[in-house]
Amino acid sequence: MPELPEVETVTRTLRELVKGKTIHEVQVHLPRIIQRPAEIEQFCAALAGHTIIDVLRRGKFIRIVLDGLVLVSHLRMEGRYGVFRQDEPVEKHTHVIFSFTDGTQLRYKDVRQFGTMHLFKEGEELNELPLKKLGVEPLSEQFTAELLRSKLQKRSSKIKPLLLNQELIVGLGNIYVDEALHVAKIHPERTPDSLSKQEWSKLHQAIVDTLTSAVEAGGSSIKSYVNGQGEMGMFQQQLLAYGRENQPCSSCGTMITKFVVGGRGTHICPRCQKVK
Repeated sequence: MPELPEVETVTRTLRELVKGKTIHEVQVHLPRIIQRPAEIEQFCAALAGHTIIDVLRRGKFIRIVLDGLVLVSHLRMEGRYGVFRQDEPVEKHTHVIFSFTDGTQLRYKDVRQFGTMHLFKEGEELNELPLKKLGVEPLSEQFTAELLRSKLQKRSSKIKPLLLNQELIVGLGNIYVDEALHVAKIHPERTPDSLSKQEWSKLHQAIVDTLTSAVEAGGSSIKSYVNGQGEMGMFQQQLLAYGRENQPCSSCGTMITKFVVGGRGTHICPRCQKVK
């Protein structure tokens, strides 16, 4: 599933491609993608005639802001957007098509069919599901080491599942949690009350630095991810832990190992990331 850097990259490329375009009509070929409103005809009719003002991100969700409306989109496992001319062939698994007045189309393709779209009146989307319960943005000014510590330190769970909890911190998934914990030299099975103030500071900085570098690289194309222009991300070339099982740690040379934490495949250096 795309994480913050991948969704941020898609958001930025979509902003370049569709900002200022006016929707002529909408076609929905897989109704279950549309979660709100319940009636597909209402969804299509509501969007016709509206102009895209901006494309923003909240956690792993894309917010397409129109004049008076906001479309909240989640890519899930393999959802992707692309802009095409109307006369270009429509690829298989294309489920939603937004036709613009300039003769181009924004097409949503999803092989796994897990993606979702919710349509709101502008301003309502942040107070309704699926955005309502989302936690702090890790690349925002509000995200400090002290805030990270205050949100997690009194919880009894292991540190990795807590970092994956979108109601606490948004945008982090399996790849970047493994990477941040590796950089901070913290074992994923440690509990928050075992971390020192210095370790909280290291973890905070590792999260920010890892996500920032990943955004700059356009995200990680581990499986099928591409941005809104069909380009792959390149951060996978910089990964230090995730996906590097049986390869040497860049710091000490010990082989990276993989095991399961909270139901998720987890990669660590057993020498650098010890359970204390």
